[in-house]
Amino acid sequence: MLDIVYIRNNPEAAAAKLAKRGLSVDFSEFLEKDASRRALMHTTENLKAERNQKSAEIPKLKKAGQDTSMMLDELKALSEAIHANDESIAAMQQEQDEYLQGLPNMPADDVVAGGKEANQVVRTFGQERIFDFEPQHHVDLMTAAGMIDYERGAKLSGSGFWLYTGLGARLEWALINYFVDAHLADGYQMIMPPYLLNYEAGYAAGQFPKFLGDIFEIRSNDDSFRFLLPTAETALVNYHRDEIMAEAELPEKLFAYTACFRREAGSHGANERGMIRGHQFNKVEMFQFTKPEESEAALEELVGKACALVEGLGLHYQLVKLAAGDVGAAMRKTYDIEIWIPSMAGYKEVSSVSNAGDYQARRGNIRFRREEDGKVEFCHTLNGSGLATSRVLPAIAEQNQQADGSIIVPEVLRPYMGGIEIIRPL
Repeated sequence: MLDIVYIRNNPEAAAAKLAKRGLSVDFSEFLEKDASRRALMHTTENLKAERNQKSAEIPKLKKAGQDTSMMLDELKALSEAIHANDESIAAMQQEQDEYLQGLPNMPADDVVAGGKEANQVVRTFGQERIFDFEPQHHVDLMTAAGMIDYERGAKLSGSGFWLYTGLGARLEWALINYFVDAHLADGYQMIMPPYLLNYEAGYAAGQFPKFLGDIFEIRSNDDSFRFLLPTAETALVNYHRDEIMAEAELPEKLFAYTACFRREAGSHGANERGMIRGHQFNKVEMFQFTKPEESEAALEELVGKACALVEGLGLHYQLVKLAAGDVGAAMRKTYDIEIWIPSMAGYKEVSSVSNAGDYQARRGNIRFRREEDGKVEFCHTLNGSGLATSRVLPAIAEQNQQADGSIIVPEVLRPYMGGIEIIRPL
């Protein structure tokens, strides 16, 4: 949620920032209603003070034998006016909150305006492989090697699902363990969150109410709302919801492995057949809670960690800084790591690393207390995939394929594969 104080003091600047996302926002009416609400609050506080004063006088008057009936009538009128004002203030506050909830985060100053067409390639690693044979699609490579089973996945759950089998399951698990060990070595704390979350978790993450249609909803016998997490970020951002941390606890660095569930189409055409899109996939997610002045450095750290994981696998990728219109609604700045998929002759995102600023913290009431003066502030939250496997595995299969249909296992994964160096067709 946006900082209303910033909007009050800088309405034109706030509107200009949101315009970079392609939104046309005029805060005039909102600020008029905000001023009316604040004026009514001031009036109501004066009425409450008057009521308290009269309430204190009545016992004295009664003790002195004076008639208090008129003052009691005045008290009744004051209480009725206060009650009516409180109801009006609550309604105005709800309307104001709903308005703010519908606004995305303001992009950082160094994020350019525009959509995907304005995204900027920051750097690349490696080069597109030039094959001296006809390269195969990862679906064909992995099916022939007995690594994946699409037919049985669809039989069990429908389109958009698959089974990892044999060395495919082992390679997937090797990737996850490679990621986990790297984060542990860097001092991140491992979390294993529940996969079912409540509405408040989705709201704090900035996904609800706007993106309710993107999740798998679960209804229990008592009709309470739960949903399958679309990413571990949704759980991790809520780790300190409605809490005040000590400044010394920051930065707090966490990561979690989870399956992720999303209502995405199982296929977006022939060029995205296979594992590129699915309703369920595995991901290791990095997360940080930081002080505001440290969040930009934390973003660079997370980007570096995600890049190092891909480079450790020896895979060609590009790092892209997203334009404002392509940045997620809850984020102020995002970098995507896009991996080369030869069969698609293009790049697909395997990690999205973002700084939400205080947007999620405001929604989740996540704060910290300064040691020097005891001041309580909202912290900043950051997240980054480290990494999602459903596109890394196809990239490994396609970038490392050989003419005979075999796949070279990246060296960093071999210790998790019992020393297996090559996966061959069955």
